[in-house]
Amino acid sequence: MAEIVRKKFVLKKRVHKKNYKIDYQKELNENQLEVAKTTEGPILVIAGAGSGKTKTLVYRCARLIEDGINPNNILLLTFTKKAAQEMLKRATSILDERCEQVQGGTFHSFSNLVLRKYSSFLGLKNNFTIIDSPDAQDIISHWTNILYPKKEKRFPKKSTILEIYSKSVNKKIPVAQIIEQEYYNFISVTDKIIKIQKAYVDYKREKSLLDYDDLLLYLKFLLEDNEQIRKKLSNQYKYIQVDEYQDTNSLQADIIKLLASEHNNVLAVGDDKQSIYGFRGANYKNILEFDSIFPNTKIIKLEKNYRSNQNILNLTNEIVKQAKTGYEKNLYSDIVSINKPGLIKAKNSQMESEFVCQKILELLDEGLELKDICVLIRNSRMSYNLEIELSKYNIPYQKFGGLKFIDSAHIKDLIAHLRVILNPDDEISLNRILLLLQGIGPKAVSTIIPLITQKNYATKLLPSKISVSVEPLFSLLSKAGKLELDRIIEEIINYYKPILKEKYEDYQKREKDLDHFLYLSKNYKKLDSFLSDLALEPPEGSVEGVYKKNVKDDCLTISTIHSAKGLEWNSVFIIGAVEGRFPSVYSYNSTEEMEEELRLMYVATTRAKSNLFISYPIDMYDYSTQMILSKPSRFLDKIGDDLLEIWDIEEE
Repeated sequence: MAEIVRKKFVLKKRVHKKNYKIDYQKELNENQLEVAKTTEGPILVIAGAGSGKTKTLVYRCARLIEDGINPNNILLLTFTKKAAQEMLKRATSILDERCEQVQGGTFHSFSNLVLRKYSSFLGLKNNFTIIDSPDAQDIISHWTNILYPKKEKRFPKKSTILEIYSKSVNKKIPVAQIIEQEYYNFISVTDKIIKIQKAYVDYKREKSLLDYDDLLLYLKFLLEDNEQIRKKLSNQYKYIQVDEYQDTNSLQADIIKLLASEHNNVLAVGDDKQSIYGFRGANYKNILEFDSIFPNTKIIKLEKNYRSNQNILNLTNEIVKQAKTGYEKNLYSDIVSINKPGLIKAKNSQMESEFVCQKILELLDEGLELKDICVLIRNSRMSYNLEIELSKYNIPYQKFGGLKFIDSAHIKDLIAHLRVILNPDDEISLNRILLLLQGIGPKAVSTIIPLITQKNYATKLLPSKISVSVEPLFSLLSKAGKLELDRIIEEIINYYKPILKEKYEDYQKREKDLDHFLYLSKNYKKLDSFLSDLALEPPEGSVEGVYKKNVKDDCLTISTIHSAKGLEWNSVFIIGAVEGRFPSVYSYNSTEEMEEELRLMYVATTRAKSNLFISYPIDMYDYSTQMILSKPSRFLDKIGDDLLEIWDIEEE
């Protein structure tokens, strides 16, 4: 019998290659692609300045959908509503309309959405009102005056008390400890501050009012105390993406952990070296401790910079090396330039400002436009001399800062009327609208409020003098609940215009804001949605615009560094980089605060694409310390002329 030859067969598993609409390999660099392709488990993306983190988030969102993930299972959390909208708009443009179904927004807007749905589980009314900081301060002032009509000379302002409460909530530290650590000059009145806090919390609860911190706090309570709801939300949002993770506070980090409890599919994107909001309660340790909170975290670094030339990056890398904590990274770029960043020493602030103006004119001669240039300042007061010089040189500019549209008194009057229509228990808003009326004082207010809270608009129950004053208001409130939102606002504006004319000398200018307010409401059908968005995402500026003067679109930008985060310009000036101001003298005794000042310098320097000029005067008088400030910032002082071009300017 012939021998049977046995053949060996190699079994090859047939792999189905998925056809993607988007060529991810072409659009993304190696590390960005790795982020987009990793779908399961926790991922921490350390994204250096200008490294394309937004693009990475957009393509990762599209990739999840192309991999078959239901868009309704994706949650994108950002720090502004605009950022989320822009990302999802970009994702839609590169893929399709499925991206529009992704739940995207801020932590606070997401909390508001969930709490409206599950308010009964927390003993809240679903028509609760979201109050902003000025409203919260008014409530604190109200209870301070009731509890302590005769206060000590050294007693915190209402804004400071609110700061203390907010830090206590966001940092999860008792009020007494916050005062001891950061407000030690008020230690003697700690017990009174705590008593006011209790009254503040009880009052909000009774009147169905939530401040910004409450939105996060109540969401955390809901997820912790209701396992069924937590599991439902966690299973709904199986893929969570968080932008700017370094700016989250302790409450937000807890919320992410609870939302991800069923899957741990969290993508956190951020840069620990750009954490500059510690004063708001942000905890940069969240990003440093992410891999310990979520075991088996995959860490991916984005270090290729698409914004700045290598000379600018050489300087920023050297600055950030001074940080005592954080992830190491080295930003690099394909953009080459012969120009090094400049460090300019000026005789005084006026000469510093004159230099900036002269250099701006030179840049314009080289073909730049004013909109390509920005002057960065450590705080809003530091641009006074510069603004004078810019006016002399006839250089138009815009300045980020000042009174917001939503904080102007006449707009707050309109909002107060809307809040009363939504929530008649809102006594702060009731007080505001009643005191606008002629002949109505605090005593009369106490008589009128019980009627409005019960929606009883019978003026015959009031004394004749009072009834005449409130009759138009009662008529407005009685019919408002039956109208569409735009009609409600039109009725309020018609009712309010005579009050506006009586109250403000510049009423004609303010009337334009009323029209703009009506315009903003056109995108909404529900009153609660409109009021929530006004509180959570207030529009910037006035209808007059954010410009300091009425100028054409092409103008110079002056901005604080905090306001400039996430933005970029061709040429950037950082003025007032003098030791004692930047870093601030107040950060000297705190390692954490000094580290944040260093990160602030890093953020400032990474805004520039092509030209970076850092200047300091050598005889700046600081009134708070009564010292002459003359040395360059410690963050720049030891950097050699191989990275910085040192200029010593003098008058000819």
